[in-house]
Amino acid sequence: MEYTVSQLARLSGVSRRTLRYYDQEGLLPPAGVTEAGYRIYGAEQVERLQQILFYRELGLALKDIRRIMDAPRFDAREALESHLAALKERKAQIERLIETVENTILQKEGKRAMSDREKFRGFQKMKTEENEEKYGEEIRQKYGEETVRRSYQKFMEMDEAAYQAMQALGDEILRELEQAVRDGVSPTGDMGKKLTEMHRKWLLFTWPEYSPQAHRGLAQMYVSDPRFTEHYDKNVPGCAQFLCDAICAFAER
Repeated sequence: MEYTVSQLARLSGVSRRTLRYYDQEGLLPPAGVTEAGYRIYGAEQVERLQQILFYRELGLALKDIRRIMDAPRFDAREALESHLAALKERKAQIERLIETVENTILQKEGKRAMSDREKFRGFQKMKTEENEEKYGEEIRQKYGEETVRRSYQKFMEMDEAAYQAMQALGDEILRELEQAVRDGVSPTGDMGKKLTEMHRKWLLFTWPEYSPQAHRGLAQMYVSDPRFTEHYDKNVPGCAQFLCDAICAFAER
């Protein structure tokens, strides 16, 4: 069956504007265009749009979706199986959060005792699993299975005060980093040195031990891996590169 832009928009719940944008970006070109200039979409485009929406639901940027789907070895069946596994994992994460909220309600009603550690374990477990899903393969190749295991263990054993301190320091690093890039200061100057030290302290909340070499290796991933870059550059482009340059300049000092 063939669809116009309007028909496919109604079928999928995606706006006509978004479909046109996907076409402009080369992500979802139509099967053809009528003499009147209307885009026509067929079964292949419907299936591709479904895949795009799956990837969007998992939080991938459009450029990464296009890179994955246009790869010579892209397999739609394998992609669907990967989507299913990711959705099942997200379901498990949500169920753990539901359990934490339910137990908290019972505690408020005086029907259940709940330790401070237990209040935050659900959130920490979810964060660990999200990190594993996104970066597990890469960090294991770079740092080894045992280092990753010890890092996860340290994070899971963190108490509320340490968890809040880690979150606050991470937010402060991002604010300082964005301001440094806006101000146009050098990453090899005083601000770069300050951010390197702040970042080292932030890493030690979860790293079993610190080494300048590992710190520099992580910094280089911030610019080589678009997922890391997107995190640091989400508000101010150039932040990931600034942090990488600063760490590479000052990590050994």
